[in-house]
Amino acid sequence: MISGLKTLFLKNSVPFVLFFISIVSDVSAQDYFYRVNLVGYTNAFPKTAILLSKLEIKENFQIIDASGKSLPLSFSRTTSAPWPPFEHCYTFDFSNIKHEGEYYISNKGGEKRSPVFRIGKYPAIHEDVIHFMQTQRCGYNPYIDRVCHALDGRSFYSNMPDSSYVDATGGWHDAGDQLKYLITGSNATARMMMAFEWNKKGFADKYNALGQKGPNGIPDILDEAKWGLDWIHKLHPTPDQLIHQVADDRDHLGFKMPDDDPANYGWGVNKYRPAYFANGKPQGVGKYKSQATGVSNVAGRSAAAMAMGYRIWKNDLHDELFAKQCLKDAIELYKMGKEKEGFQQGNSYGAPYRYNERTWADDMEWAAAELYKATKNPLYLKDAVHYANIIQSTSWMEMDSSLHYEMYPYVNMGHFALWEAGDANIKKKVIRYYQHNLDHISSKATQNIYGVGHLFIWCSNHLAAAVATQAILYERMTGDKKYQQLVQDHVNWLLGVNPWGTSMITGVPANGDFPNDVHMPFWVVKKEMIAGSLVDGPLWSTIHDGMLAIRLSEPDEYAAFQPDHIKYWDDWADYSTNEPTMDGSADLFLILVHLNK
Repeated sequence: MISGLKTLFLKNSVPFVLFFISIVSDVSAQDYFYRVNLVGYTNAFPKTAILLSKLEIKENFQIIDASGKSLPLSFSRTTSAPWPPFEHCYTFDFSNIKHEGEYYISNKGGEKRSPVFRIGKYPAIHEDVIHFMQTQRCGYNPYIDRVCHALDGRSFYSNMPDSSYVDATGGWHDAGDQLKYLITGSNATARMMMAFEWNKKGFADKYNALGQKGPNGIPDILDEAKWGLDWIHKLHPTPDQLIHQVADDRDHLGFKMPDDDPANYGWGVNKYRPAYFANGKPQGVGKYKSQATGVSNVAGRSAAAMAMGYRIWKNDLHDELFAKQCLKDAIELYKMGKEKEGFQQGNSYGAPYRYNERTWADDMEWAAAELYKATKNPLYLKDAVHYANIIQSTSWMEMDSSLHYEMYPYVNMGHFALWEAGDANIKKKVIRYYQHNLDHISSKATQNIYGVGHLFIWCSNHLAAAVATQAILYERMTGDKKYQQLVQDHVNWLLGVNPWGTSMITGVPANGDFPNDVHMPFWVVKKEMIAGSLVDGPLWSTIHDGMLAIRLSEPDEYAAFQPDHIKYWDDWADYSTNEPTMDGSADLFLILVHLNK
């Protein structure tokens, strides 16, 4: 996975303003840098920005709005240890500003301005994410208007002879590569349906079921969710079978259009690709083997998605036939998960990197809770409580480091589903689990100026999104807003309040600094930027420096801002920090819908 971008500062002229604050020794305009949320701030959340400086500051600052009114602006030096190369860090707090409009912060002379940001309702960024998901479709891809990987796939590790043909077409390409994983596809499918249920009138209908322009009477997010549900159905051809991965790292032959894939898995160039069945045992047809122990993670998450599909297609779209198929699949998949408890991991062939998921009880809890809501069978509720008692507060949030995708998905969605289904005592229990994690992250977040507590491992941006998501879920469960600053700080991190001053979502905001030089074939081959994808995010330098085949293809435009201990490169040749990913982008849905609503 890989990506990149170029830095732009807004030059919009907005009428003069306002309120001045004293701080501490003169410093030239080149010596300090603003970090603001480039998309903006909602009225409901705290509003903070950061100033990074190599020298101690003694200067007046002002916040400027379009109306010219004088507004209060607090400015304080942080007590957190600064991150090099900036020895001095300051925080602006303008949470008391409620008037909607565009603003920027500037020094008294006006020659050094922050990027323009907006206060008010969040734009519908989730629509960009839906469009990005469409561009990742495998099979018929509406972005290129061509069919790719039409021969997926040939079976391995199933109860049929190896290389037997199975229909595993569909789904989404994983990232800058063109593998397909049920590990991530199941979660993405479920997240889209959750987002729809949070705001059923908040989604556009601009595309048909194939992702082609033109409405079809169904919100685009449900068209995309159905693309995932249809794929899961294909991957589950019989009650005791489930494909968990299509293709492997033999795909990694450079950048190519999906319909012109030079990979050869033994059946010819751009022909059949392996379809790996979940059997709960270590797998790998090359040098590297997984450490699988069961199938509950992929079967459980898929069952949860199918149970949600049953509810939505029955109650909202009134498609009884498809709803019944979803429920049938959900029951069968859940049964598979119970019979082979444990985790199925991703498979690699020639490189050591794979999805190392090791958790599974959270997925079974999620499935059981969703099946209880669908059927009202008390045995499912009993099971959900059982699995909740197994997983409890287990999370990457309790760890100082983690393997790649070890604790996937990065939020225990089963706890929220069980909270929706359970009685008062059950609700209190799962709330405590969430709170335990969030308190741990909150404590870590006080140790830096940015207020973030996530790990800087591979796909760190996914973890930042997970913190915000879990805190939002907690607020929905309790009504308690005590983690709003935690939400805002992690959203800010993803949207510009970070050492590099860049958004981590391609094309967002359109006139701001966002990843551009990304590790994605549409960019590298065709120089086409697709908005709405979250890139992997910064890595601890100790990890980044050890990644295989990482390099810069051109000078680092963020070199002057790089901290010593973490790295982010906006360069297509760095697959570890700047690659857009399908699952990471889908993890944004609940956050963006919450902020938009």
